[in-house]
Amino acid sequence: MKHLILIACLALPLPAVAQDEGDVEEGFSLIEEGAKLLFRGIITGMEPAIDDFAGLAQDLEPALDLLATEMGPALMELMQTLDSIRYYERPEILPNGDIIIRRSPDAPEYAPREAPGVIDL
Repeated sequence: MKHLILIACLALPLPAVAQDEGDVEEGFSLIEEGAKLLFRGIITGMEPAIDDFAGLAQDLEPALDLLATEMGPALMELMQTLDSIRYYERPEILPNGDIIIRRSPDAPEYAPREAPGVIDL
């Protein structure tokens, strides 16, 4: 019985192990073409979102310029005043528009930084 199974297996046609070089090149070119089609599809699908983002950036440009010119120096001064932002709670906006930034209760005692260029005599 074992001999019959062995003979049957040997009689089956086996696929060729070695392939023509042309077949390999054709396979790579098909993969390359598939990748190109995939990327074209992705880009085509993203075009409306990219156009919307470009329009949003143009709309926000004046506001960002204003933020950089007017708020930038004030934010830098605030960051130099605080010893570490992690020692403070979220800013709180009061009904009159004032903004309060409270120090966390578990923060270490505040030690103000010395201003650069100031010499204590």
